[in-house]
Amino acid sequence: MSVFFSYIALGLSLSAPMGPINALQLDKGIRFGFWHAWLVGVGGMAADAVFMLLIYFGLAQFADTPIVQLFLWLFGFFVLVYTGIESVVKAGAPAKQHQHRGRETKGKAFRTGFLMAISNPLSILFWLGIYGSILAETSSKYQGGQILIYSMGIFLGITLWDFAMASVAAGTRRWFNQNIIRWISIISGIVLIGFGIYFGVKAAGIILGA
Repeated sequence: MSVFFSYIALGLSLSAPMGPINALQLDKGIRFGFWHAWLVGVGGMAADAVFMLLIYFGLAQFADTPIVQLFLWLFGFFVLVYTGIESVVKAGAPAKQHQHRGRETKGKAFRTGFLMAISNPLSILFWLGIYGSILAETSSKYQGGQILIYSMGIFLGITLWDFAMASVAAGTRRWFNQNIIRWISIISGIVLIGFGIYFGVKAAGIILGA
């Protein structure tokens, strides 16, 4: 059990650094409440599960090819910049929250989280390095069933972190007035755009280096 809990701790530590998903969760949670923030995290977790399965079955090696990396960087660029601009443009929405809730569905929150995570090349490289090395270590010591259990420990740690992020974002919204919430949305959008521009620069580097 101690090994299993160590993998839960690993999942928590992997999710803690501030990135696009955490920034978007804060934005959605403060503007729309717990479920929108939570479903952004669930979408991100679904993408993490896809990465883990690809690595587990050895399919992630194709991510090393330049054409695939170019596609991923460009896709991530468009998704993050679009989402960031949308966050900035709709920053005034909390003042009309009763109208905006109808347009901002929970399904959209999930899809946005999934697309943002699945299109993030850093996530792919991150999982290749972390989960790939974990598989290399555990496969020589444990059987397939134990590897699956320890993988679920990582996933549980990610789940706990996303739940905590959604709870914090939704719980603190009552302390902020509309003007503060507006600026949080703008800052969140700028962070997302910044990540997107970084991805665009990486894509340009591949194109110019080709």
